Amino acid sequence: MTTVRTEVRTEDLVSIEAPEVMVEELVFEHPSEWALRRDRLPHIWCSGCGIGVAVNAFVAAIKQANIDLDKLCVVSGIGCSGRVAGYMNCNSFHTTHGRAIPFAIGLHLANPELIVTVFSGDGDIVAIGGNHFIHAARRNADLLIICINNFNYGMTGGQSGPTTHFRGRTTTTPYGNPEYSFNLPRLAAAAGAVYVARWTVLDLGRLRNSIAEAFKKRGFRFIEVISPCPTNYGRRNRLGEALDELRRYKERTIIKHFAPLEECELTLDGPIVVGKFVDTERPTLLDMLKAKQPKFDEEGEQ
Repeated sequence: MTTVRTEVRTEDLVSIEAPEVMVEELVFEHPSEWALRRDRLPHIWCSGCGIGVAVNAFVAAIKQANIDLDKLCVVSGIGCSGRVAGYMNCNSFHTTHGRAIPFAIGLHLANPELIVTVFSGDGDIVAIGGNHFIHAARRNADLLIICINNFNYGMTGGQSGPTTHFRGRTTTTPYGNPEYSFNLPRLAAAAGAVYVARWTVLDLGRLRNSIAEAFKKRGFRFIEVISPCPTNYGRRNRLGEALDELRRYKERTIIKHFAPLEECELTLDGPIVVGKFVDTERPTLLDMLKAKQPKFDEEGEQ
């Protein structure tokens, strides 16, 4: 929030004879500030990082979907994206590394009225927390997962992870990554997610609409957000500054809704296929538990 103080001399006003100074305050508020904890700002992210852009899209989606902040819970793990929970002006939890999803499942099952979102990074969600990820999708837990994918462990020094491009350079793969990376939309869909989408931080409006749409669904929903990390991954792979990386997104992005998921593989120089890939329905984990509840009650009485 920015406050500008202006002075107006009343001697210039015909209706007032005695000269005096009136001080007027003009308050300008950023469109996202209403949903953020202002006392925690400014944020810690590097210049050119895309996480802040994704947070703006998230806040705009909350407003678009008419989500009550009192019912929203945001859970994050460890890492650059893990700081998001601390900035949101709602019930939020900064958990241990890789444990954001099981913590979120506990919140949801304890109070199904809550709208629980996991907002974290690729290392936290699909590396350290990969086992929790696939089983939460298999169970169709009623969670929205927003995964910031910047292709490395940015906060801890730029090490490689399961989303690092093949031949991508990091601090632990200085000669190029010898391993193939996860295709996250394909992984989520194969595990059982009912909603799967991918956007870059350049697709701000589409990302906002996708998050707002996912808020309206039940079940395990997964949105991957491709984001630049100019300080670590971008510098080591000579991708230029953040604006250069965004230009690459613009040149290489292909919007292809419901594309065959094998086409969603990411490489250093190949196309970036974005869009909504899965949108289906099936009973949630809570639905299945409730369906079994009468049987449990009957057996308990016996």
